[in-house]
Amino acid sequence: MTAADARPARASAIARLAVRPLPGGRGRTASWCAWLAAAAAVGWNLVNLRALTLSVPYDNDSSMHEQMVRFATARLRAGHLPLTSWFPFLGEGSPQFLHYQSLPALLTGALGLLTGPDVAFRWSLYLLLSLWPVSVYLAARAFGAGRPAAAASAAMAPFLMSAPGVGYEQGAYVWLGYGVWTQLWAMWTLPLAWGLSWRAIRDGRGYLPAVVATALTVALHFETGYLALAALLVWPLVAGRPLAARLRRAAVVLGGSLVASAWVIVPLLRQRPWAAVNEPLQGTGLVNGYGARQVMDWLFTGQLLDAGRLPVITVCAALGLALAWLAWSAEADARALLTALAVCLLLAFGRTTFGSLVTVIPGSADIFFRRFTMGVQLVALLLAGRGAAWLAARCGRLLEARVLRWPAVLSAAAVLVAAVAVLAPAWLQLDAYDHQDGAAIAVQQRADAAQGAELGRLIAVIQRDGGGRTYAGMPSNWGEDFMVGTVPVFKYLESQDVDEVGYTLRTASLMTDPEYYFDDSDPSDYRLFGIRYLIIPAGDKPPVPARLAMRSGPYWLWTIAGDGYVQAGQIVGEISANRTNVGARSLPLLGSGLAADGAYLSVNYGSGGGADGPLPTVRTTSPVGTVSAARVDLDDGEAAATVRMRRPGVAVLSASYDPGWTATVNGRPEPVRMVAPALVAVDVPAGTDHVVFSFHGYGDYPELFALSGLTLVLLAAAPVVLGRAKRRRDPGTGDGFAARGQVSIGAVGAEPTVRSG
Repeated sequence: MTAADARPARASAIARLAVRPLPGGRGRTASWCAWLAAAAAVGWNLVNLRALTLSVPYDNDSSMHEQMVRFATARLRAGHLPLTSWFPFLGEGSPQFLHYQSLPALLTGALGLLTGPDVAFRWSLYLLLSLWPVSVYLAARAFGAGRPAAAASAAMAPFLMSAPGVGYEQGAYVWLGYGVWTQLWAMWTLPLAWGLSWRAIRDGRGYLPAVVATALTVALHFETGYLALAALLVWPLVAGRPLAARLRRAAVVLGGSLVASAWVIVPLLRQRPWAAVNEPLQGTGLVNGYGARQVMDWLFTGQLLDAGRLPVITVCAALGLALAWLAWSAEADARALLTALAVCLLLAFGRTTFGSLVTVIPGSADIFFRRFTMGVQLVALLLAGRGAAWLAARCGRLLEARVLRWPAVLSAAAVLVAAVAVLAPAWLQLDAYDHQDGAAIAVQQRADAAQGAELGRLIAVIQRDGGGRTYAGMPSNWGEDFMVGTVPVFKYLESQDVDEVGYTLRTASLMTDPEYYFDDSDPSDYRLFGIRYLIIPAGDKPPVPARLAMRSGPYWLWTIAGDGYVQAGQIVGEISANRTNVGARSLPLLGSGLAADGAYLSVNYGSGGGADGPLPTVRTTSPVGTVSAARVDLDDGEAAATVRMRRPGVAVLSASYDPGWTATVNGRPEPVRMVAPALVAVDVPAGTDHVVFSFHGYGDYPELFALSGLTLVLLAAAPVVLGRAKRRRDPGTGDGFAARGQVSIGAVGAEPTVRSG
């Protein structure tokens, strides 16, 4: 054998050290030990995270996610599809379930029909996070890792901790963290989607589960869906020969996944012009990614996997990376992990590194590139399991070789003790963090029982009387320090389903960016945003003229004169805007005082390239019309009003514009128009007019559901049909295997081998 021939064999032997089965009957013992290690990680999570099941308002994005679950349950109970419903609570309303990754809310909302939506939400958070090591274990096995390596990956899964804090770690989800709950669902499916897709490309089997897992990942969380799909573009190139067959297999998985998730993708693309980009965050690392230098610095210094402690997982991942690199020529599984790592790193570098080149990625304007560090974490975790298992195997064999009559069971015990000692910093760090999280939840529960009850009396008045939105500050002003316990009031209102202004940048509605620039000292802005109620700290003076309605502990409720959700006015000018600049284009209007005089600007939507002229001056302060009666139920996407117009003008609904809005005037359909910042309006004649606004959501869901279902049925039926056709052509191989052989996959090897039965 030449040196060139020896290198692949040596690399294969090195890689297999971590996954080599034990001789004799010890293989079954190893299987049980591996599952026990994964179960131990799950058990640790179940105990440490149990505070997540407690009822408490959230101080992070979970406040919005829980509200979406409540809304889904309510719409399903009423017999309506949340995907086609108007979500009224944030950003002056939007078809949130279309524009946002809403499958988690749909599934949890359906469960909420049985348990109650808030209970369903809390337990989904608790169980998905606690059970994640199971998904990691299964993925590691799909990538050819032996049971010890897969168990090591699962055992390390709960202990990831990064500097960004929004990856596959507890800090991204728990009460003290960021509350990125939809990502948690896809965190469960991405390892399975990768593992099943790789198996389909490598072995040519299991297309249906691969497509189901990948399509679910796309529907559950959009950025994670990019990771699931991007790997399919590169894996055929490293899966081995013949290349054409690997490309065909990848095409089946990719095409099937896209069609199966068409019910999410198609409406999103068709309605994309009406989904605003997050203007205030453009140009920041939150959107553009942190760049190659920062990401690689975090990776090499341990801050991407072991932030704030000894880099235990980072060292194991580096060892696993080295083993995979050595096995590159011999092991397709190693190549798959390394190429997945490269793809995730390139995506995580984002626009900060690649600039306008990222426009080749579909939908790049709406991607938060920093999120792709989660893919780097997942691959590193799978590599770390291999590195840890290889190191444990080497240490065990050294003990057996150097200590006379050293039994194998003592080797296993010694390795276990060493593993516990090595992981001790991670355990101690996360144990302290989880106890801190549980203590914070307990403190907030006590505040909710006391201060929350006082605020609840004001909320009861608002919900009884209705007629407009509520303002209680915002993150950029005094609202950030106006609390119920440690939860700002504007976030607390979400837990009570109060339609409010101030919890900014939560949706993709066209009004979400103008809301960010809301000026609470300008009375005309209150009219534009349909605000009727103001909650401020006890003893403070309201920033605009208002009437004190009720006192309750440290919270005072004020009411503002105005027409609430529906106003009458006239068009006095025009601005141009599109989904990328509607907030900036609205700045001259906000604070101009025009709306206080019933003067509105039409929006030439879709342009916005040039500068607008100066705002017009309203020559008269006499109102062009008044609203004599209004009945608004935005939960059902409906609003009706009677307006008395001195001359022709417009009736304006303070709701974010969307093409799904329709209007009738005196029973006749009339086209709606957009008025600045991005509100719904309809022209009305002089006299007394009855105006009805109605929202009708995207209408092609039944056809898209049928297409997705048909795709899955065809994938399920294809192997049966093809198998029967093959048996008819070759009746001598009735069992489907040549010479009655069995196909088996090696522990790490890429190719199936045939063993005679």
